[in-house]
Formats: sequence, structure tokens, C-alpha cells
Amino acid sequence: MRRTFLYACLIVLAATATVRAQECDRSDDSQQMMNICAGEDYQAADGRLNKAYQDLIGSDDADDKRLLQTAQRAWIAFRDAECAHTTAASQGGSIHAMEVSQCLTRLTNERIKQLAASANCQGDDASCASPDDSDEGE
Repeated sequence: MRRTFLYACLIVLAATATVRAQECDRSDDSQQMMNICAGEDYQAADGRLNKAYQDLIGSDDADDKRLLQTAQRAWIAFRDAECAHTTAASQGGSIHAMEVSQCLTRLTNERIKQLAASANCQGDDASCASPDDSDEGE
């Protein structure tokens, strides 16, 4: 009898978790929904980043691949630390998850631009690897 009750409780908990895993509804301006939407935005950006990284790493030779892997790991550590730092003031608040997701999304989108610029470089032309060259001096 206890096992049956335990299994029933587990099923109810699983169903509750499924209900809580909502999809983004941008017309709902509750904090919970803004957190969900920000999380989905980050997941989409992360998917684009992974594709850009895979496209770039697939075209590199062994030495370049190793250097790119090292750079990407360091960038991920930087991104996570930067977002932890810049969102520390909201730690414990309902807005914190949204702020972290927005920070992760912003930095991830910037990294996608960097990887895309790097993919467009020809040979040893290091000057083309900076996606923001057009913004200098403004």
C-alpha cells in the first residue's frame, strides 16, 4: 500500500512539473512568464552559438581546433562569471532568473558575431576577426 501511495505521489509531482514547464507567452507580463521567455531566448541563442562553434571548429586544422576549444571554454567561464557579477544585486529576487538569462543571451549573441567574423577570415588576416571594426571611432 505504501509503495502504491509513493508511486501515486511521484506521478502527481511529475505532472505538476510538466504543467510548470510552460512555453513563453509574450502577452503575459507576469514575472514568472518573463523569466520563462528570457530562458527560452537564451536557449535559442545557445543553440545558435553551438551551431556557429561547430561550423567553425569543423573547418579548423588540429592546432586551430585546440586553440578554439581553449578559447571557447575560457569564454564560457567569462560569460558565466560576468553574468553572475552583473546580476548579483537581484540575487534572491523574482527578477533574478530573467536578468541572468538576458545577460547570457546578450553575451552569447555577441560571441556568435565574433565566431561568424572569425569564420569569414581568409588565411592569416587577423584584422578581419573583429566584428566591431565598423563601430570604431563613433
